[in-house]
Amino acid sequence: MTQPILTLFYQFNPWNSSIGGIQTVIKYFLKYAADGFQVRLVGTGEPGERIGVWQTKEYEGKQIEFMPLIELADDNVRHLVPTTLKYTAALMKQNFSSDFMHFYRLEYALATFNWSGEKTLSIQNDTRKQMDASACNDAILWQKFPRIYFALESLLMRQFERVYSCHTESVEFYRHQYPQLGDRFEHLKNTVDLELFYPLEHLDKEQKRQDLAQRMGLPAQTRFALCVNRLHPQKDPLLLVQAFARLQLPNVHLLVAGDGELREVVEAEIVRLGLTSQITLLGLVTPQEVAELYRLSSVFVVSSAYEGVPIVALEALACGVPVVGTECGEIPLIVTPASGIVCRDRQPQTMAEALNRVLSQPEHFTQQACIEAAQPYSAQAVVSQVYQTMLTAFNQTSHKSPEYVQL
Repeated sequence: MTQPILTLFYQFNPWNSSIGGIQTVIKYFLKYAADGFQVRLVGTGEPGERIGVWQTKEYEGKQIEFMPLIELADDNVRHLVPTTLKYTAALMKQNFSSDFMHFYRLEYALATFNWSGEKTLSIQNDTRKQMDASACNDAILWQKFPRIYFALESLLMRQFERVYSCHTESVEFYRHQYPQLGDRFEHLKNTVDLELFYPLEHLDKEQKRQDLAQRMGLPAQTRFALCVNRLHPQKDPLLLVQAFARLQLPNVHLLVAGDGELREVVEAEIVRLGLTSQITLLGLVTPQEVAELYRLSSVFVVSSAYEGVPIVALEALACGVPVVGTECGEIPLIVTPASGIVCRDRQPQTMAEALNRVLSQPEHFTQQACIEAAQPYSAQAVVSQVYQTMLTAFNQTSHKSPEYVQL
């Protein structure tokens, strides 16, 4: 029997350190790929790497076909020429027709009108807030041209047999926007890998916390607040720094894992507020290192202007860590009163008060409540469901998988 082919399209390299919800979702589709599928990823390559050639590689024990379509040194930083534009232009020279194709940027569909196979678009953000410059200025280039974006969306959306969104309100928005395509829009939970993100017993957590404090030259009683995000306008790291400046508790240290275009701006704000001994920017860290940081932290913080479902919040909860977050995306649906606090507005003082409460009253935010909040979002369960849907569709058709074209 011919194997169904699934081809994933996104401008990143899963073997590099890359922080972002889309990247994480794709990694789960690789790790938990169903047996019997041929899985391919069209991504990006390192400088000097051979571009436009399929490579057989291994990811988390699964064999996949990988093609670096363009050269990209760092996908955590925006460039003068948008990476999406370069990637889409490169797609136009190809035909990656497959049984199933998953796209994580709408713009890619400019290149795919003549490709055969079932096309799925995955939307990871609240589109309305993403396009609203008043909510978060300079987050994406399209904010300057919203009419053009929505005209392009109207042209391209009909290509997709299925459109997944992790944000429930976005599903309803699109069904209203495109009533003739209404049954194509579906809610799909963002996910967390419960094999990687899990809690520690209390004594182990305390020991690891003290070990990290010692390595950093901090007092043994230091507790850690953690943020894992790109330093990007959407994530609003300046709000987090300004909130931390208003924290009333001693011996609390903020760790920020991630990098991006706002790093110098954030560093300058840390200096301006006199927080250099209280905040550490860690830069890029591996998923395994991030998991260790979650497990020893006392609180996790999301300061984003908009989101779909921030996977980092799910990861923190799965590790038994309470979340303080802005009222963005699905945060109010994920974070329960016993697993964290959703801030009523995006003011530094409001976030500082929430952090003070979680850190000063840990008995009200239990490890068990956090774990229970994350359980419904198991990556293995959600991804397996999507693969089963594709397999059912494949078995109902009699066509053979089309050949793909190489450069």
